[in-house]
Amino acid sequence: MFEVQEKPILVERAFIVGIEYPDDEHDQINLLLDELNDLVETLGIKVCSREIIRIRTPRAKFLLGPGKVREVIQLARKYKCDCIVFDADLSPGQQRNWEHESKTCVIDRQEVILDIFADRAQSKEASLQVDLARMQYSLPRLKRAWTHLSRQRGGGTTQRGEGEAQLELDQRMVRTRITKLKKDIGKIVKQRSLQRKRRQKVSIPTAAIVGYTNAGKSSLLNHLTGASVLIEDKLFATLDPTTRQLTLPSGQKILLTDTVGFIRRLPHHLISSFKATLEEAVVSDFLIHVIDITGPQIDQYRKTTLNVLKELGSDEKQIITVFNKIDLLDSKQRNDIKFNTGIGSYYVSTKTGEGINTLINQMDVFLGDSMSFMELLIPHNRYDLISRLHQMGGIKNEKVAEEGVYIQGNVPRLLVNQFISFKMHPNNGISKRINGEHIDYKNKPH
Repeated sequence: MFEVQEKPILVERAFIVGIEYPDDEHDQINLLLDELNDLVETLGIKVCSREIIRIRTPRAKFLLGPGKVREVIQLARKYKCDCIVFDADLSPGQQRNWEHESKTCVIDRQEVILDIFADRAQSKEASLQVDLARMQYSLPRLKRAWTHLSRQRGGGTTQRGEGEAQLELDQRMVRTRITKLKKDIGKIVKQRSLQRKRRQKVSIPTAAIVGYTNAGKSSLLNHLTGASVLIEDKLFATLDPTTRQLTLPSGQKILLTDTVGFIRRLPHHLISSFKATLEEAVVSDFLIHVIDITGPQIDQYRKTTLNVLKELGSDEKQIITVFNKIDLLDSKQRNDIKFNTGIGSYYVSTKTGEGINTLINQMDVFLGDSMSFMELLIPHNRYDLISRLHQMGGIKNEKVAEEGVYIQGNVPRLLVNQFISFKMHPNNGISKRINGEHIDYKNKPH
């Protein structure tokens, strides 16, 4: 949101600053700064240099002490940077103080992420959600845009200067915009809820693909379903959820949804704004957690995703953990990774297809726990039920006969009561072979 400032600048060179407190691990702060480096460069801005500042307690005015403030400004000028980026949250007041002192653009990690989201938003839904997050972030920072307008006179509420009057007008406009955005997003939430209810009527199981940004979630969806979701080696390449259908080896159908990637220190108002998108993870039957096996901090990536899921109330769902990009490791690295990540994880390459079939079979096993195998005789006047079974992909064998349609298949446990009156009872001494040359069902539906 560099346009928040009313300055005719084009940000091209950045100096990034990490903040290290006494309890922090230096290596972790370095890795977070690496991540901020990637975030800034995703915006097309060159990172010229970086510095980690160690402080004991945050200062109210600049976050840092006066000596460190001068040091950072001198380093930014030395490298001819037109922007200073902090890997920490700056209050609106601190941001204004830094810009006044440094005479340059100063932003924090939140603003960088918001700008990336704004650049990536393609659909109307994503654009609305990003706009809301940006408006909420900008509202307390509007004074940044009007520091060049001084108050002309003091006094009561009717005696305001040009800058103060303009600031109040802008604040009112932003609040009005926030209200409208929330209303528009509310309509989308309602529309998504209706779509979800329609899917639930058909009772096709669902799974949400979640994980750290750039872990390969969209690649996995494309490989599993033949979808054509945009794949880029960039952070937050996907903001819009995409749902595609997959037919498992058992014949069971499942809907897979690609979701927005997570990241450490993801702004809370972004999580709030993207609730409509992230709800897919909340209502799904289970989650597929994709982790980049080549990432420098696998455990941190996993914890970040689980923390966001916990905030969404979706952390207790069954999770299939999938480590992607196994093709980039040699045999020793593979053995080490598998030993360290433990049993119950799956290793795939969306580039070569390695491990994909094993993952698909495991999804079948997961769904089997929520399904009941039934043998049914459904009369010809209940083709609505047969159609529903076809939509769910639950039919394994089917044969049309004079008295009805004989079916063997999987039925979601939640729907068993709808089919129980048509259940066949094989213990009555009846021979049957649906896929054979004949059927010898003589009993009536129970």
